[in-house]
Amino acid sequence: MAEITAALVKELRDRTGAGMMDCKKALAENNGDIEASIDWLRTKGLAAAAKKAGRVAAEGLVGFATDGTKGALVEVNSETDFVGKNEQFQEFVRDVTQVALAGSITDIDALNAAAYPTGGTVAEKLTSNIATIGENQSLRRSAIITVNSGVVTGYVHNAAAPGMGKIGVLVALESTAGADVLEPLGKQLAMHVAAANPLALNGDDLDADLVARERAIAEEKAAQSGKPAEIVGKMVDGAIAKYRKENALLSQLFVMDGKTPVAEVVAAAGKDVGATITLKGFVRFQLGEGIEKEESDFAAEVAAAAGV
Repeated sequence: MAEITAALVKELRDRTGAGMMDCKKALAENNGDIEASIDWLRTKGLAAAAKKAGRVAAEGLVGFATDGTKGALVEVNSETDFVGKNEQFQEFVRDVTQVALAGSITDIDALNAAAYPTGGTVAEKLTSNIATIGENQSLRRSAIITVNSGVVTGYVHNAAAPGMGKIGVLVALESTAGADVLEPLGKQLAMHVAAANPLALNGDDLDADLVARERAIAEEKAAQSGKPAEIVGKMVDGAIAKYRKENALLSQLFVMDGKTPVAEVVAAAGKDVGATITLKGFVRFQLGEGIEKEESDFAAEVAAAAGV
């Protein structure tokens, strides 16, 4: 059996919000497997259906840049939040986002090798910044989104400076309507994406592994109800339908009014101006999502309370 360490208990607690003893039991039941323990807690009703985004920590900034029908989103990490407020660091984020946009670069190795506006390469400029700022920094990821006609609109939440913050979003609207119509609509939709964190544009586009995982959890929960098999099947199908609806952008309820599906908001905007507007896609980066937390003194507290 795997050793159930304080660090494992802490990580599971951070990611689920479950009590420490429940986390310890979940890990013991699942041989120390974090993902299986999360599912186990959820089947017992002890943890919410948590997404990893927003449950981990890293510092730095997410920056965006747009140019009509194209947009770029870049995440640059640093060791501390203090560096994210540094003007030299912010200038680098601004410049490297423009480099990614100009070259439509999504590969980090290619972005590091690209020419930096003031000379040398992006990687060389980053190395120079590390030396002068005195803290490690790294390019983490880059995304590009485009439309044939229309606009790509960007938005950042918790902005540290124009075009950069803790959460960055790009929304692509394809239409013959003017920018005066599409830009404000795109910004509202980008704000929705920042807040609601959809996992896909349509329910059918959701990752098959995520859906399979949700189905397994739903089946376990439904089986515990003691109802007949045909009822259990309907309960599972209903749970998956709800999962698809709540995690697909077009079917989510628009955060601005809390009652209208996003697809209807877009359709109504097009009807108002006499032009078809199509929401083609989106990209959302949340600073540090998916990066494991570092150990802290809280591990000692976990160890004492959990008896590990």
